[in-house]
Amino acid sequence: MSAFCRDCLTDAAETTKRCRKCGGHRILAHPELEALSIAHMDCDAFYAAIEKRDDPSLLDKPVIVGGGRRGVVSTCCYVARQYGVRSAMPMFQALKLCPKATVIKPDFGKYTEASRKIREMMRDLTPLVEPLSLDEAFLDLAGTQRIHGHSPAKTMAVLAKRVERDVAITISIGLSYNKFLAKLASELDKPRGFAVIGEAEAKTFLRDKPVGFIRGAGKALQAKLAKDGITRIGQLQDVDPKDLARRYGNTGLWLARLANADDTREVHSDGEMKTISSETTFFDDLSKFEDLESVLWRQAERVSARAKSHALAGRTVVLKLKTANFKLKTRSASLEAPTQLADRIFRVARDALKREADGTSYRLLGVGISNLAPAHQADPRDLIDRGADKRAAAERAMDKLRDKFGTGTVAKGRGVKLAPKPAKQ
Repeated sequence: MSAFCRDCLTDAAETTKRCRKCGGHRILAHPELEALSIAHMDCDAFYAAIEKRDDPSLLDKPVIVGGGRRGVVSTCCYVARQYGVRSAMPMFQALKLCPKATVIKPDFGKYTEASRKIREMMRDLTPLVEPLSLDEAFLDLAGTQRIHGHSPAKTMAVLAKRVERDVAITISIGLSYNKFLAKLASELDKPRGFAVIGEAEAKTFLRDKPVGFIRGAGKALQAKLAKDGITRIGQLQDVDPKDLARRYGNTGLWLARLANADDTREVHSDGEMKTISSETTFFDDLSKFEDLESVLWRQAERVSARAKSHALAGRTVVLKLKTANFKLKTRSASLEAPTQLADRIFRVARDALKREADGTSYRLLGVGISNLAPAHQADPRDLIDRGADKRAAAERAMDKLRDKFGTGTVAKGRGVKLAPKPAKQ
């Protein structure tokens, strides 16, 4: 059995309660600790943690990021979770459960900057970093022991300490031999956790878990399996994969593999991110083009900031609208070259918005980019629109000022217009 102190990295006996060197009690022990190299890193209540970091008076208070009368919870701190508040919960329900919560509008500039710092730390450890979102990523640390002088487990413990020191938030880590189990492990010991699932124990660990533990097995699939009497992963393990294939097609084969802890997906440094988007639900329905246009600009800026932080650009711009009676409309336009500029995302989406702003009342507006490409392919010189290059240069100059002096340092004219107040996201 291998064991070490997560606070000072000193090797420890598996049965020890406290570190002999620093006195810390966070001892990590596992028989396969030295052999496992696939990790999943997940920031703890990321948006709320950033807000508490920047306002220490909120430290012991319930905090919800998101909100608005018709909005939803983007994330909430662990104090709020004790009251039953959860991500994606309607705001009215969250405030009914926790009426004394402090509700904060998201500041994606701050979150993106923190995410960028953490991603740089991860890439100092291995080139195989696969971001899933601003606050989580997979890492493949195989072969890094010679470089760092210790096991992948200790390398991840060092990362956790560095994030706490330099970003002032906590992360939780899962370590295993494949991505499926590493992500499961990262959810077992939150917050500030470090959990390990080894190959020898994997099938036994999964056996009594509900089928919903399999990421991608949504409510519809769970209901279908339940009709056939399957509610636990162990039941999937006991069924011949051929029988599962006959019942559920390719989905059955997929279930058989994951139920038996078989996940051959590799960690890809270009990530699994397919789209980058931002949306907001309004306090009151909007129908005027000018009102919708003001909101669109803010969403375009957020998408641009996320794209830049991930060093990505999109070839397709997508506009999303939801009517007052919940009918969803999506409109997309493909570009000759990928973009990560707020100005270009806004202009393309605005053209689509003009066609849809026909007096219809909308409760939600969003914009995104898809068909993602590396940032170095983004925004070549525009030989047709001569003003495009000047606008691009101005935007990049503003980005530099924001990076140096903060996200609120400078704003474009249309970004400071008075606009209808959206629901807090």
